[in-house]
Amino acid sequence: MSQPNPPQDTAGAPRTEPRLAPRPLDRPPVDPAEAGAFGRPHGVEGAFDKLYAPGTRNGDKIVSTPPAPESLAEAFGRPPGAEDVRLQRPAEDSGRRPGEPEPPLWSRMTDPWRDPGSAAVLSRPALEPGNDDDEDSERPRSAQLSLPELLFGRRVKPVALGLLGVICLLIGAVGGLIGWWLGGAGDSLTGSATISEAEAGKERAPGSIAGIAQRVAPAVVSIEVKSGQSGSVGSGVMIDPQGYAITNNHVISLATSDPQAKITAVFTDGTRTEARVVGTDPKTDLAVVKVAVSNPVVLQVGDPANLEPGDSVIAVGSPLGLENTVTSGIVSALHRPVTAAGENGEPPVTYDAIQTDAPINRGNSGGALVDSTGALVGINSSIRTDGGADGSGGSIGIGFAIPADDAIKIARTLIGSGQVKHADIGVNAASVAAETSEGAQVLNVADGGPAARAGIAEGDVITRLGDRLVRNAAELTVAVRQHDIGETVPVQLVRQGRTLVVDVTLGSD
Repeated sequence: MSQPNPPQDTAGAPRTEPRLAPRPLDRPPVDPAEAGAFGRPHGVEGAFDKLYAPGTRNGDKIVSTPPAPESLAEAFGRPPGAEDVRLQRPAEDSGRRPGEPEPPLWSRMTDPWRDPGSAAVLSRPALEPGNDDDEDSERPRSAQLSLPELLFGRRVKPVALGLLGVICLLIGAVGGLIGWWLGGAGDSLTGSATISEAEAGKERAPGSIAGIAQRVAPAVVSIEVKSGQSGSVGSGVMIDPQGYAITNNHVISLATSDPQAKITAVFTDGTRTEARVVGTDPKTDLAVVKVAVSNPVVLQVGDPANLEPGDSVIAVGSPLGLENTVTSGIVSALHRPVTAAGENGEPPVTYDAIQTDAPINRGNSGGALVDSTGALVGINSSIRTDGGADGSGGSIGIGFAIPADDAIKIARTLIGSGQVKHADIGVNAASVAAETSEGAQVLNVADGGPAARAGIAEGDVITRLGDRLVRNAAELTVAVRQHDIGETVPVQLVRQGRTLVVDVTLGSD
């Protein structure tokens, strides 16, 4: 089978297929920001800007490097007068025969400092060329300083130096003679007295009981009341520089009932001074006496409102006639209503007491109860005992003191007017404790009194007066006396199982 002939062009030569044209270059768009950062400056076509080549513009100068330091030029530069700028001369110019090895650049013979094979050691400096044989030769030494030059900085004549030594010897001899004389005359100067050894003094911490007692005791007096064969002993506290002292009413009650009774105040230093009654308040068991003394030590008054159960307190007084007795304890409770029988038919005693376990006995009455700073916080007044019905037993750790703020308020009133009036609600009450209520039950209401005007009736149980809870009859009396005469206070009561609140304007006892 014959194959077809390839196509022929007009000249008779075989014609090939037409070739494809080259593909166009793919030039992606250039980011203007990248072109500005990495592109050639405007008008520059080549790799370098010939317009700014050094030396092409007027005024361009080629700035050479600064000259080398003289020390480096001397160490590494060409020898003086050398004009050859080549780093290494040809062998024919060095005077060596062909094939002869080139001498080393550094050698010990030419310059020992430039020997690259030498080790770094600590030794004597390298010798100059040609001095190898004189290594052990002795070198010249400088002149040494003499002793005068070393001491005085200049030359001193031997005579002056000897004279200085003689002066030093004379000074030493005179000092020795003086010491010998003082040693022999020591007995005549100090005498023959023998000083005995003493133990170190007692160191007491600030605020110790001993320190407080020393400051408080001079302001606490022992009060003695005598009338014929009868008498009593108690305590008192000086509260005013004019000689006023506060005590309990039952301490000086004999003097108020017997004009012939004599009151004597005894101070800690043994001074005995006559005293007289200024005023009494039997309802709170307080009294004020005036002691015939000038400028006495006065006790600072504290604030019982700052006390908390557990705070330390100190009782100072004359229990059982033992003057200047100090006992300590803590505050056991606050706002403890206390009621006691009156003296010689007087009304019952009721006050809002501070309970303490500081030992208090008969004779402490009217004495001071002070806090840990030595400030007066209470007037010791009574104790609970486990003795007979007559109360003759001693302290069992339950004592009561009248708060100092209440005592000072009453004392100032007694000093000013001689008598005290208390707020009154106008009822007689008894303590009750029922399933539904606990308080003071009204037994009777005074006609036209504050309670009657407020609508309080018999049988009502008062459970709160003002801000204070009323849990018994004594607490009702204490709550009423905390307010002023004429003050209107809310009273909460229970009547037939219902709770009522009425406003009562307090009157005067």
